[in-house]
Amino acid sequence: MNLWFRLLWLLIATPFRPKLTLPQDVGRLHMRVWPNDLDTNVHMNNGRFFTIMDLGRMDLLFRGGATWQVIRKRQWAPLLGAVQMRFRLPLDFWQKFTLETKLLCWDEQWFYIEQRFILDEGERKGAVAAIGILRGGFYDGKNKRMLKIAEMAQTLNMTLVSPPEPDFIKTWKQSEEAMKSLTLREAA
Repeated sequence: MNLWFRLLWLLIATPFRPKLTLPQDVGRLHMRVWPNDLDTNVHMNNGRFFTIMDLGRMDLLFRGGATWQVIRKRQWAPLLGAVQMRFRLPLDFWQKFTLETKLLCWDEQWFYIEQRFILDEGERKGAVAAIGILRGGFYDGKNKRMLKIAEMAQTLNMTLVSPPEPDFIKTWKQSEEAMKSLTLREAA
């Protein structure tokens, strides 16, 4: 996380923003492309999209009922397991955009989240500039293992019932398993 000013803004603003009911609600962060977001093509750097997505997930987490104090006290660390990203339109210097973050579903260990960058101005206002699908969870630092979603929900006094898993998530999970096998191969 290297967006310190945006992170500070998020932490200050969160208590004053409406709570989210998950998984129904969509988190929205309204932003603008700053000079430090740019690459040599003078549009948002592809790596910056991923960093800004961190802010969207933090917004969803905190406004959805978790608190930083509980997470830190229990030594839970947010962990990204996999991402699929599709870039469609550039985000140019000083352009306004909205990052939408939606919790799609979850299994025993992973949350599946969709994040969209929506253009807020210009002739393509409302268009999706980029979309990411990811799975993320929490690493339990005290017990040195991935945290089960049910344990997290119980600790946070949440009742979680996952929506049905979309077909594209099922397909993506199969692809991720195939990719995982490539990382487990021993060096020749």
